Amino acid sequence: MATTPITTSVFDLFKVGPGPSSSHTIGPMKAAFDFRQRIASLPADSQTQSDSIHVLLYGSLSATGKGHGTDRAVVAGLLGWQPETTDPTALLSLLRDPSVSYPISVGTQPIKIGPQHIHFERKRYDSPYANTMVLQLRAGEQVLQQEEYYSVGGGFIIRKGEPEVPADKLSVPYPYSTMGELKAQLDKHNISLDELMLTNESALTGRSRAEINQRIDQILDFMHKAVRRGLRHKGTLPGSIKLTRKAPILFQQAKGMSHSSDSFLIFLNAYCLAASEENAAGGIVVTAPTSGASGVIPGLTFLAKHHFHYDKATLRSGMLAAAAIGFLVKHNASISGAEMGCMGEIGTASAMGAAFLTRCAQTNGPIGAIEAAAEIAIEHHLGMTCDPIGGYVQIPCIERNAMGAVKAYNAFLLATSGAASFQKISLDAVVKVMKATGRDMSTKYKETSEAGLALSATEC
Repeated sequence: MATTPITTSVFDLFKVGPGPSSSHTIGPMKAAFDFRQRIASLPADSQTQSDSIHVLLYGSLSATGKGHGTDRAVVAGLLGWQPETTDPTALLSLLRDPSVSYPISVGTQPIKIGPQHIHFERKRYDSPYANTMVLQLRAGEQVLQQEEYYSVGGGFIIRKGEPEVPADKLSVPYPYSTMGELKAQLDKHNISLDELMLTNESALTGRSRAEINQRIDQILDFMHKAVRRGLRHKGTLPGSIKLTRKAPILFQQAKGMSHSSDSFLIFLNAYCLAASEENAAGGIVVTAPTSGASGVIPGLTFLAKHHFHYDKATLRSGMLAAAAIGFLVKHNASISGAEMGCMGEIGTASAMGAAFLTRCAQTNGPIGAIEAAAEIAIEHHLGMTCDPIGGYVQIPCIERNAMGAVKAYNAFLLATSGAASFQKISLDAVVKVMKATGRDMSTKYKETSEAGLALSATEC
């Protein structure tokens, strides 16, 4: 297990941006934007010499980047677009016509970039991470500036040579790196999980309690807008699969079955599919913890708000518990499908969802129940492969969001049945197993579309 303290902001975990993939869309957009900023500060003579920008994509970014829109995301970042403010319709229009190129300002010099400048490299690249991209500013064949970036899941990026955690974010009032350490901090200081999370968040971001609460409300609003759009939008999703949206159909079925015991599950499935279908269509979603898993938490929180009628304070408390679980998995394993398979995405989202439900139901309850719920959810996603058909975040991804939410709900029920103290497996132990399983899993099953369900593409 890692020993350095967790210094991730809640709002780095829950990020707003366009789908369909946080590691393939939001991460590359942020990396390209960072590169744009760096070449803007180069000496004038280097800028004047430059005549092209080339982008080299490796690993899963190369294998499934086309279906995930990585090329469009890179161009958007170089144009100065940011994930939260990007117009998804404008993003989808980029590179639609392969003959069109886009002017990028390098100093006073405009440089055009088009499909010919983005290279999906199939050869192996010596890199510490599965998703690697190299951006180069060139003068002819001469490389004037080069930066290497790693997209490590959930829209998080690391630039080669730069520490993953900035030096000014290394100190929090209540440091922890494992669930064991988190529980020890709660016991030592006799504080609630909310108090710990809010105090650490304030230290990391400088936000006041009121500002943090307001931003959590905004994040929930973005999630629920995605659900509502998905319940309303009909038709087929982009891409060669021509997958028909199911959420509106399920939603209408659920409304017509109000007296049936099944309606509750159908409503939940509809909400999760709605947000996930919006993600697949390139709409604005919230990473929770990734875009590929951005249907689980939105579906559960929408259910909690509109069916359980939890108030804003309760929903915020649940979101903080979900964030704590997401932090622990990201810190000690990975939330990237290219690193862990789908257990890193849907498995983590399900665990976060189970923690959310448990915290909402027991706002002053023991941390042990939250731990048990998260552990159960992850335990029953171990070994799940990431094998999207055609490289699109559609099959099996969309339905997996609904299945992950249902597992989260059942994990919550099991953990709050009065038997949480009887759990034999700790969250720390199952995360350790998760990391080992991801390490041992064949690369073919980690977001490459080279194995598993992806091979059934000819049947779709």
